[in-house]
Amino acid sequence: SLPVLQALEDGLKKADADPSIKAIMICGDNGKFSAGADIREFSSSKRGGAALGPIISLIERSEKPVVAAIEGIAFGGGLEVTLGCHYRIAHVKAQMGLPEVTIGLLPGAEGTQRLPRLIGVPAALDIITTGRHISAIEALKLGLVDEVVEENTVEAAIRLANKV
Repeated sequence: SLPVLQALEDGLKKADADPSIKAIMICGDNGKFSAGADIREFSSSKRGGAALGPIISLIERSEKPVVAAIEGIAFGGGLEVTLGCHYRIAHVKAQMGLPEVTIGLLPGAEGTQRLPRLIGVPAALDIITTGRHISAIEALKLGLVDEVVEENTVEAAIRLANKV
């Protein structure tokens, strides 16, 4: 939603500007990273403000390491946010994918460019064109995530951020 996008943008800019912050971790709430965009807002006449693509570019350009802590699901725009991060840690039960194609929409925040760069064209084309969900274990094998954990994902992401 627009409030989430604005909060993400504001938080990133604040963290980047603060010299006492050495790394940034992005996580979801209530055991879910993000189910993606609220499609009800696509046709809203109030559409404006923050947009996902530029926010992901902001993440990618950060001089500080940005780590995604993926729990539950990272679908659509949620997965695209993780693709802008420098590192990704997923809980073993996490699921990822770009399911918007199943309702006739293409990923709109450059996921179609970032995913092939990360995991290669054949694997990315499968995920992009089918909309299938992949497990954290498959994501690790493909190179989509850097680590899979059974423990607290946020704590593991903080440990990784401290290392890098």
